[in-house]
Amino acid sequence: MLQPVAIVGAGPFGLSTAAHLRARGIPVRVFGEPMVSWRDHMPAGMLLKSTPAASSLDAPQPGHTLADYCAAAGIPRLVTDEDIVPVETFVAYGDWFRKRLVPGLEQVRVVSVDHRTPGAGFELKLDSGELFTARAVVVATGLSGLAHLPPELAAAVPDGPGPAAPVSHSSQHHDLSRYAGRELIVVGAGQSALETAVLAAEAGADVRVVARGRGSVAFGAPPWRQPGLRPRSPFGRAWSLYALTYYPHPYRRLPAGLRHHLVRRVLGPLGAWWLRERFEGRVRVSEVAGVERAEPDGGRTALTVRTHEGRPERLTADHVVAATGYRVDLAAMDFLGPELRTRLEVSRGTPRLGAGFRSSVPGLYFTGLPAASSYGPVMRFVCGTEFASPRLADHLAAAHG
Repeated sequence: MLQPVAIVGAGPFGLSTAAHLRARGIPVRVFGEPMVSWRDHMPAGMLLKSTPAASSLDAPQPGHTLADYCAAAGIPRLVTDEDIVPVETFVAYGDWFRKRLVPGLEQVRVVSVDHRTPGAGFELKLDSGELFTARAVVVATGLSGLAHLPPELAAAVPDGPGPAAPVSHSSQHHDLSRYAGRELIVVGAGQSALETAVLAAEAGADVRVVARGRGSVAFGAPPWRQPGLRPRSPFGRAWSLYALTYYPHPYRRLPAGLRHHLVRRVLGPLGAWWLRERFEGRVRVSEVAGVERAEPDGGRTALTVRTHEGRPERLTADHVVAATGYRVDLAAMDFLGPELRTRLEVSRGTPRLGAGFRSSVPGLYFTGLPAASSYGPVMRFVCGTEFASPRLADHLAAAHG
C-alpha cells in the first residue's frame, strides 16, 4: 500500500495543499484543528485587512472561492475591494472548503516527526498513540507557536505572557471585553495592534498605542484612491506587489539579507483604510524612539520608553498587549525531531527552501509563513496559496510519485 503524505496543520495553506494533492490522486492525511489560529487566536469582531480577492483558498477546481461560499451560504457576496470580510465569515468559509475538498481531516496533534533511513520516509507519532510512516511531510502550521515577544517586554513575564500576566501577546485575546473600564497599552503599529486597540476601546477600555518611530501609525489608501495605471494585485496597484504576488519564483535567489528585509518591510505595519475612522479620536498614540522595558508595578504594568528627544518616560496601565507579530523559528516547531532539525539548512532560524517548497531534507516541505524568507512576503497571506499549493503538489507528485 502506498504510504500517504502527512500534512501538519489545517489552516488555509494546509487545506489548500491537501486539496491539490487529493486532486492528483495522492493519498494524504491531514492533522490539526481546522482554522484554529483564525478561530481561537483572533479577537471577536475582527475584520480581515485583506480584500475578498486576497482571501480565497486556492483549489484545484473552480467553485471554491470566498464568493462561492457566500453564494452557497446565502449571505451577501464579498467581491469588491470595498467589501470587508469578518473573521467569523472567513472561518466558516474555511470549514466549508474543508468539508468539500478535505474530508477525513484528523483533529489530533502530531507529537513528533522523525526521519527514517534515507528513502524510508518519516515516522509520525500522534497524541492518540498511533505510529505510522509517511513518504513525505508538509509543515503547514501557520502562526502556531510563532508569536514574537521582544526581550524588553519578555523580561516582565518570566513564566510567559498571558492575559492574567503583566504582558500578553495579541494572539492570546479572543474577547477584549475583559478590559472594559481598565487602562490598556498596546505596543505596535501594524493592523493587529491598531485593530486590537480599536476593539478594546469599543468594548470600554481606555487605550493607548505605543509605536516606535515618527509617523509610524498610518493607514492605507482606500480602493478608490489607488493609482489606476499600475497592474492590480490583491494588495493594491503597484509593479512590485504584482511581481511579488504572481512571480515570486526568483525571490529565493536574492541575497539572504535582502530577502529577510523585504519579508519584514513589504506590506509591513499599516492599518487598513477602513479602520482610520474608528481609531482616530478614540485611541491615544505615543510615538517613541524605542521601548526599553516593562515591569510589574503594584498590580499594574509600567512601560519605560525612550522619547524622540532621548528622555526616558514611564507609562503605566492595568495591562500591556504586545502586538509585535510573529517570527519563524524552527526551535518552536518542537514536533520535528532533534535530528531532523539539525539536518535542516536554515537562514536566520527559517528553513531554506528550494524549488517546490522542498527543504534540504528530501521529502520535508514547508508552506505558508515559514516559506516567506524563501518565496517572499506573499507567503504571509492567504492568497499565497495560489502560488504555493499547486507548485508544492506538483513537485511532491514528481519526486515521490
